[in-house]
Formats: sequence, structure tokens, C-alpha cells
Amino acid sequence: MATIKPLPELLINQIAAGEVVERPAAALKEILENSVDAGARKITVQLQQGGVKQIRVADDGAGIAKDELQLALMRHSTSKISTLEDLHQITSLGFRGEALASIAAVSRLTLTSHHAEQSHAWQILVEGKTVSRITPSSLAQGTTLDVSDLYFNIPARRKFLKSEATEFAHCDETFKRIALSQASIEFVLQHNGKIRRHLRAGDSAQRIAAVLGEEFKQTAAWVDEQSAEMHLHGMVALPAYARSSRDTQYFFVNHRFVSDKLISHALREAYRDVLHLDRHPAFVLFLDLNPEGVDVNVHPTKTEVRFREPRALHQFIFHAINKALASPQTESQSKEPTPIARSYPAYPKTGQAQAGMVSQPTSFYGTLFGTEARSIPTASTSLTPVMPTARTDQSIALEETQDNHPLGFALGQLHGIYVLAQNVRGLIVVDMHAAHERIMYEKLKQALDQHEIPRQPLLIPVTFYADQLDVTVIEENQATLDQLGFEIAVLSPTTVAVRAVPATLQHADIAQLARDILHEIREYGASQILTAKRNEILATMACHGAIRANRKLTLEEMNALLREMEITERADQCNHGRPTWFETSLADLDKLFMRGK
Repeated sequence: MATIKPLPELLINQIAAGEVVERPAAALKEILENSVDAGARKITVQLQQGGVKQIRVADDGAGIAKDELQLALMRHSTSKISTLEDLHQITSLGFRGEALASIAAVSRLTLTSHHAEQSHAWQILVEGKTVSRITPSSLAQGTTLDVSDLYFNIPARRKFLKSEATEFAHCDETFKRIALSQASIEFVLQHNGKIRRHLRAGDSAQRIAAVLGEEFKQTAAWVDEQSAEMHLHGMVALPAYARSSRDTQYFFVNHRFVSDKLISHALREAYRDVLHLDRHPAFVLFLDLNPEGVDVNVHPTKTEVRFREPRALHQFIFHAINKALASPQTESQSKEPTPIARSYPAYPKTGQAQAGMVSQPTSFYGTLFGTEARSIPTASTSLTPVMPTARTDQSIALEETQDNHPLGFALGQLHGIYVLAQNVRGLIVVDMHAAHERIMYEKLKQALDQHEIPRQPLLIPVTFYADQLDVTVIEENQATLDQLGFEIAVLSPTTVAVRAVPATLQHADIAQLARDILHEIREYGASQILTAKRNEILATMACHGAIRANRKLTLEEMNALLREMEITERADQCNHGRPTWFETSLADLDKLFMRGK
């Protein structure tokens, strides 16, 4: 039987490297975290062959003193913590003292550092078991760590590495995570001698736009919520701009990127009402809380954490994101609207409506737009192009009036499906069924929460055939049906009658609506319908009550729909996560028609 004996230090480090340095990106993460902890203001990363051939990180941080260089390469040697109390309130990114020893065990490593209190820099080299003596070197400030030939002494492990492009992609993702969390630091990334990213120091919004693109910033909502010792801030993409994958999800706890099931669940729940099918939300969020409220000493990679009060945190994140998504989002909220010095289009008089338009009295248009009826052409007036005129007090007041209504005022319908409207910025196109469905859904949710869904008795009850299971469902779940605003009676073993429905659904297909509700209760049970499946059944009810395609609306009805959308939470998406409206600016329309060219 083999005897028990201690393992050699190099073997211990190589075993640790299996967890800490699984690929070049993992080594890069540890080195970057050390640079951030050192107080660097600029960090430059140079990679060769996806980081397999070389990872070189130079920073202008505090540096390492000569007599600490060798200690820095030893396992469990760190300047970040010294007592058990320190472990319970980690404020640095690194603290385990394993990274450099693990990296040195599987690479050729050169560590050069210039401590602020020393006259020049010092250097130490490590190659497998061989550690060089410390020698003078030239470096103006900070620390430079050069890692070459990763896994040169473990050929079997090196074979598991992927292609150069794949390894660089992982390194780039690591770089982005660190850069997003440290907006005040300047970052440079080079690969095979070419600069791939140069991120200048700034604020979080600038860094997010620089890393994820201006489009993400323009299609995201701001989050800034504080409760007790928790502060959540950042950006979440609007549901209409959700992704097909989870590749744009960044959550940081005290500036540390984490992947946590509790947080993921809270975010999924916040998006549940507005996310379409298998789409995934995109977000960059920062959670600041007392270090004692989170345990980061869970796994060597430090991406897993545990929270002291998980339930309170879950509710806080859920409500913060839910609030950000609930407010109707318009382009005017993300950027200043550009004043447009144009004459507004003239509208035909009653009886002269063009195809696809709904005719209204001329006085109605004057009321809507604050203009006199004289601007509306008569039958003998030719519709000639109107040249732009100087801005007047009247036109300025008109712009301000329209800007108070982000969705503008209705122009008419298109194919009985879309409502066309204009606001101060351009053209609005609204999917009237999807928009009305969301409005109905939110009203039903609010009414059910307050236990006061208004009921509309039917003058003539609607009867329909029902099988024995439906009859049983009705007899056993009268209380649930009552809560949902329905009065359904059994007339015979095969016939039921709907005598009352929720007032907002009185124009729906009553028989089909009742069948769907009974089917939902039969499948999930009454208790589930009013708890876990509550929103699903309300969405079903809202879909039945929403206006259908090809229904002709008057301009009053269209404008009423627009005004309801502006005050309804989550009005930008229907219950299935599809967008309810889009805006096209006048500038974009001008480009289509090549105006000004």
C-alpha cells in the first residue's frame, strides 16, 4: 500500500492551476484583477496567438517592492487580507494568493515591478522549477507581467486548448468584463500587434457605449435604485431589443463580475411579462452593497458568490428592474428631441378621406393640433408641397404640445392593423392589437391585485356546449371564477351559460373566452391559476379583449389608444414580448426620399 507523503510544491501549484488557469482568459483575468487592486489608472494588454504564446499586462499601479517579488509568486501569499475578519469583508478583487503561483507553474513568467518608494525596477523570472535571482530592470512605473508559452510543461493540457480565434474571443470577453466594471481606468487591448480595443477613462455610461456599442445604450433603460445598504445601477435593454443568446449579460457585485442563480432568477422574473418566447435580456448592472453581506470565497474563480440575505436581495433586484421596464420608453427619454421647423401636413375635409384614412370634421383636427381650420385645404385647393417656414410662436407651441405626448396624434389606419401617428420627431407606427392587449393586461392585473375586477352582466347570457370535465371545473371553482370576474352557470350536463364577464372584456368572443379560462383552470388548478399561472391566464383574457385586426377605428379611438399607451406600464411590448410601436424620424424619412441632396 502506498504511503502518505506531501506533494511537491510545483505539483501543488499545477493542480491548483487546473482550477484557476483553465485557459489563457482565466490567467488574464487574475492578472487584470491584480492590476486593478494595485490602483492602476492605465492597463495595457498584449496577446499573442490568443494568449497561448504570450500574455503581457502592463499597469501604472503601486508596484511591488523588491523583497516582496519572490513572495508574490508563492502560494497563499497576498497583501489583500491578513485575518479572518478581512475574509468576511473583502473589498479587493483578488485575495486568495493563488493566481501568480498557479500561472508560474504552467508557463514561463517574467515579473517586473517598480515600487513607488524605490529608485528603479526589479525583475524575477520563473520557468517550471527554476526561479531566477532578482535583478535590476528598467520600468518607469507600476508592474509588467509577461506570461509566455502557457502549458509548455503540460503538453496534454495544452492539447485541450481551442483555436487561436476561440481563445482570443475568451480573452476579449474577460477584458470586457473587467473594463466594464472599472470605467475610471484606461484600457488597451492588442492582439498579434494590432490594437483591438482602446477604452479611455470616463463614466459608466461612456464605458458601456464604448464596449457594447452606442446602439445598446440607445435601446436600454437606466436603472438607479437604492434600498438600505444596497444600490443597483446600470442599464437594461428594452424587451424589444432582447437577444437570442445570453452573450450580453453583465452583472457586477462590488465591481466583481458574478454568475449567480439568485440574481438570474430575479432578472428573468422581472422580464417575464415582456420577453418574447426564447429571447434573453441584455443588461449591464452594478450592485453595491456592504462587503459583509456577500461571501466571495466560494470558488477559486471567484465568479460564484453567496448572499447573507438572498430573499431581500432577490426582491430588491426584481422590483428595481420591473420599475425600469414598467415606464413607457420613448426616444425622447434617451436623447434630446431635435426641434423641427416644418409646416405640418394638411388634412382632407370630411368626405375627402384618402384610402386607409378615417375622415373627421375639420374642427377635430384643429382641436388635436392646436391649429386653425384654415390650414386644412378645401376641395378646390391643390395639395402643393409646403416649403419650410420660419419658426413662429405658434409652431413652437405646437411642438411643445406634441412633445408632451411622445406617441403624438393619429393620422389614420394602415390595412386595419397599424395606427399611423406623428409626433414632433417623425412618424409613429403602432400595432393596435398588441398595444391594446398590453393595456388590457395591465388593467386586469391591477384589478385582480385589488380584488375588484369590475363585472359586466350580460343582457342575454351566452350558452355553449361543455363536456363533463368543464362542467366539473365550473362546479368546483366558482370562487376562482368569481375572482376573475366571471359568472358561469351549469344549465345541463352538457350546457353552460356565461351570465357575466369582466367589464373590460364585454366585447370579446364570450364563448371562446370562457372555454379558454376553463381549460386553463382544468390544466393547472385553481390555486396555480391565482398564483404561479396568474399572469398567463390574465394574458389570455387580455388577448381575447383586445381590438382585432381589420376593425375600423375613428381618430378619437386611435388617439385614446395612444394616450392609454403613454400612461400604461410596459406599453412598449405586448404580453408576448413583441414591440407595440416603432418610431421613424423625419431625418430618416428625408434620407429615404433623398431630400436635401
